[in-house]
Amino acid sequence: MTETDTIDAVLDRHRRDGTRLVQILREIQEQLNWLSPATLTRVAEGIGWPRAMVSGTASFYSFFHTRPRGKYCVLWSDNITDRMLGNAELMDAMCKKLWLEPGRVSEDGLVSVNTTSCTGMCDQGPALLVNYRAVTGMTTARLGEMVGLIREQKPVAEWPAEWFKVDDNVRRAGILLGGNFVPGSALKAALSRATAYATEASNFRSVKESLPAGMAGPLAMLDEMGKSRLRGRGGAGFSTRMKWEACRNAPLKAGHTRIVVCNADEGEPGTFKDRVLLTSHADLVAEGMTDAAYAIGATRGFIYLRGEYRYLLEPLEQALARRREAGLLGRSILGTQGFDFDIEIHLGAGAYVCGEESALIESLEGKPGRPRIRPPFPVTNGYLDQPTVVNNVETFASAALIALHGGEWFAAHGTEKSSGSKILSVSGDCERPGLYEYPFGVTVRQVLEDCGATDTQAVQISGPSGICVAAEEFGRRIAFEDLATAGAFMVFDESRDMFGVARNFAHFFAHESCGFCTPCRVGTTLVRNLMDKIARGHGSPYDINELFKLHRVMQGASHCGLGNSACNPVFDTLNKFRPAYERRLKSLDYEPAFDLDAALSQARQMTGRDDAAAHLTNEAEA
Repeated sequence: MTETDTIDAVLDRHRRDGTRLVQILREIQEQLNWLSPATLTRVAEGIGWPRAMVSGTASFYSFFHTRPRGKYCVLWSDNITDRMLGNAELMDAMCKKLWLEPGRVSEDGLVSVNTTSCTGMCDQGPALLVNYRAVTGMTTARLGEMVGLIREQKPVAEWPAEWFKVDDNVRRAGILLGGNFVPGSALKAALSRATAYATEASNFRSVKESLPAGMAGPLAMLDEMGKSRLRGRGGAGFSTRMKWEACRNAPLKAGHTRIVVCNADEGEPGTFKDRVLLTSHADLVAEGMTDAAYAIGATRGFIYLRGEYRYLLEPLEQALARRREAGLLGRSILGTQGFDFDIEIHLGAGAYVCGEESALIESLEGKPGRPRIRPPFPVTNGYLDQPTVVNNVETFASAALIALHGGEWFAAHGTEKSSGSKILSVSGDCERPGLYEYPFGVTVRQVLEDCGATDTQAVQISGPSGICVAAEEFGRRIAFEDLATAGAFMVFDESRDMFGVARNFAHFFAHESCGFCTPCRVGTTLVRNLMDKIARGHGSPYDINELFKLHRVMQGASHCGLGNSACNPVFDTLNKFRPAYERRLKSLDYEPAFDLDAALSQARQMTGRDDAAAHLTNEAEA
């Protein structure tokens, strides 16, 4: 099959639909290894989009390659916890063995080695991706074997299976991770509640439309969500019932439907709970999505799966297929006329910003994942301008349990303002990294004791965009009213340099900024450069003041949450671990970051001059 035939086959499989551009490009790249200019032109012609729009999408996502990549594409996790386990040293060793510079393709086109922000394997690193398959528990010995297999050009599918083993690592299970959920049980419970509302004039598709007789269950489902007091588990903590109800009440245009989207793009470094929920509790998540569809009158759903979890695509497709066979997806679910809903999987392509709901929707539509200007909000104008509910994986799993057991049962767990449980992704300096599920209200200190952490100086709650808590704050509680979190719990003991931690996060945000707004695009770059300047020994109090200024500007002027939170780790560590910064300051006034005399060294070599006149000197010293 020629390259043109391959491209056309993929286009035809996706009905030449431009809104599926991200999936089209991914599948083509998997077969052709990269996206050449000719390929992008052919795709643009095939979907009827301008060539510039197709190129814009291809260049936006870090997992798309518009230049040739190696037959073996190796991406080492650059997350701070993987670095603590030796990822950087292992990557350097691999490059030396392969006679290769990081970020480059070997001369024979065989292999390329680079970094990626996070693989979602923080609890079992050192970790990396090889042709986007996750490899865990890397060692020096395994590295040598891997280099040998690459030189032999042995297909990745034939590499030792244990290299690709990904454990759940559930250390403490609660109502989400500890139950034996029966597929369909939550839907049956939701449908059974309709009889209590049979006489009410509620609606199935909108409050302005009458509900067919005996179909009052959606209102009952919303009532249970209200009793549960469930708040979104992505960190913001918005009322789930309010979001669903707003979407249900949004008017529909002709030919439109309502949409349910599961945000499984957990790109926050240090977070990996969604990986386990989708691996071992896929039915629970899919059922929560279907319960949401029942409540709001949706007929179409998406799981937006992060690109690093490519290995989960086939198992999830199989899980959805089983649900269709069992009558839990598709038309007339469980024999209920008018209850039609199905789910498809959209695989991301490496963009942290797509964790923001409107950016995720842009990506679903085949465009670069840049956050939208709001209002309007997705609940009224979401995917293809249709009312859309976006919740994360843990939220939908919780919704399924609410449908099954009722809202009051769920609200009995946790605190008054934070009902239910929270799954924490624990990694870093502890004996037992993994998943820990607690009722809301657990203290940081309790989690540290349970995971075997000792001599802890700091914990990063909710990843780089969250908050860094010092030892004197370990009595604080995981709850929306105290420490809200999307789930990351990164532990740092007394041996760690908190400046180095913050610097890693600064590089992460500079890399992941979508570039839409100036405060974030420029601000994240300036923060990264200032942290690098301090690390090189050229810092001064002036630079510290600049970091505080940038924090204030970015927090107030950035377009989305990425820019607003990008300085959080620098701000927190400056306030709580300032000596880590001050011991690196070289000057009490100002130290330039650029050495002009050093920059002229190449010119001196070319001219053969190295006398005093060929050097720049400080006039005061002269």
